Amino acid sequence: MDVKKFRKLPIIGILRGVAPDLLEPLIETIIASGLETIEITMNTENAGQLIRKAKSLARQQLTIGAGTVLDKDSLKSALDSGATFIVTPVLVKEVMDVCVKSRIPVFPGALTPQEIFNAWKAGATMVKVFPAKFFGPDYFREIKGPFPDIELLACAGVTPENLKAYFENGASAIAFGASVFKKEWLAQRDFTSIAESIKRYLCLFPAA
Repeated sequence: MDVKKFRKLPIIGILRGVAPDLLEPLIETIIASGLETIEITMNTENAGQLIRKAKSLARQQLTIGAGTVLDKDSLKSALDSGATFIVTPVLVKEVMDVCVKSRIPVFPGALTPQEIFNAWKAGATMVKVFPAKFFGPDYFREIKGPFPDIELLACAGVTPENLKAYFENGASAIAFGASVFKKEWLAQRDFTSIAESIKRYLCLFPAA
């Protein structure tokens, strides 16, 4: 991952539980919609194969990482498959240690001030505040008070309606998943609705 490039459009799409036969049209939809960064979660069946296939399909038009990385084994699988950044739901020390040592961008999850501070001190590229929806944008403003240098990524509960508020209150990036890649849309192969939903996020971001 080129972190400098990511900062220009700091939005991650989260793919979880995607069926292999949907991957090609989904990747095409994501690229056409203008989204530049996605993660495929490691608790998706055959996640490594999906990451490898997604990279081939994207032809360098997407930055592809791995999410829900909880141990060294899943980390190795993700990196061997070509993931260029790592996301975790909580601070996993063994994962952080490898990523920091190898200079792999890593976004560990945290929620409380202590967890956020610990994740940042451990070497986070940004700290994923998860699940953000329970505290909302105001929480980010409060966190940035004592921790102005900690970069925060809002995950879970970010909508087109509140996206601007998250950035205005201190978020450096946001992520979305099931609210855009809805199971019913995927089941119906309704890629038009997915594309329209992605664009509602991107059009609200100045760099898009």
